[in-house]
Amino acid sequence: MTPETPFDASLDAFIDALPKVELHVHLIGSASVPTVLELARRHPGSAVPTTEEELRTFYAFRDFPHFAEVYTAVNALVRDPEDVATLVLGLAGDLASQGARYVELQVTPYAHHMVGMPMREVTQALDLAAGRSLAEHGVEMAYIFDIPGEYGEEAAKVTLDHALQEPPAALVGFGIGGIEQARASYRDAYRDAFTAARAAGLHSVPHGGEMTGPETIWEVIDGYGAERIGHGINCLADERLVAHLRETQLPLDVCPTSNVCTGQVRRIEDHPLPRLLEEGLFVTLNSDDPPMFATTLAGEYRVAARALGLGRQELAGLARNGVQASYLPEERKKALLAEIDTLAGA
Repeated sequence: MTPETPFDASLDAFIDALPKVELHVHLIGSASVPTVLELARRHPGSAVPTTEEELRTFYAFRDFPHFAEVYTAVNALVRDPEDVATLVLGLAGDLASQGARYVELQVTPYAHHMVGMPMREVTQALDLAAGRSLAEHGVEMAYIFDIPGEYGEEAAKVTLDHALQEPPAALVGFGIGGIEQARASYRDAYRDAFTAARAAGLHSVPHGGEMTGPETIWEVIDGYGAERIGHGINCLADERLVAHLRETQLPLDVCPTSNVCTGQVRRIEDHPLPRLLEEGLFVTLNSDDPPMFATTLAGEYRVAARALGLGRQELAGLARNGVQASYLPEERKKALLAEIDTLAGA
């Protein structure tokens, strides 16, 4: 199927109805265009445009480093805990409209630390927003704290301290994102942070193999004890790594539109998602930074169908994978899997 092919309306309805979970989405990257514009107007003098047309141009990324610059500029607009809670609730509403029931939201405590937000106030905002997300939107919220990988030892320490000293009640994981090429200089600090986080009972969910090769994926497996990997698309360059991922069924959280927008994949039709599935790897489907990439979680399922040729059962399989790879309690997983099976006619 190509993007120009008329889309099957019944498949479109199936995607809308499919119970979904979102395992790879970032707090700042989830900010809607109206929310970003409101923040930019509230805080004049920032690098972020204050009109929708200019903002959409601002979101035309040349490459990943440029995306990181834009992301940092938007992040600087989030100045107080009320802003944090607003972003979480906005995401919950957006996901609820797409049939999502559960999200593991990636939060970067170091970014809030840099603008002077106290740990306790950030945590209180996250706790408040998690309760309201479930009550008002029916979306269960969990959190992953991630280190921005280009900021080094201080970022690792701040992220770990927040996770251990003032964790939100729904904190389930510990991760790392940002510029992968910068991590090697801080290898031991990052390994130590993950060791401490895992000892405290947090799951290891680092990014790896998005903008670098298999060596970064091996590092997050061997050095960070990864239980799930963000992106991981460049694993295909290493047959031994592919065999390892196939054997262990270590989940990869794949975000196709994101990879095209940040220049990691040239065209959506070239995305390796179908090959990852053909290789027998465990893949989940996610949106990463949806408004920045003009996508949604449901939109990623449409991309998988329209541009990558996946059919109804393959889409249902991706939804099942998301549930199985999540850190939901087992009873909640069983209930969601039963809903998916009923819809898919399994």
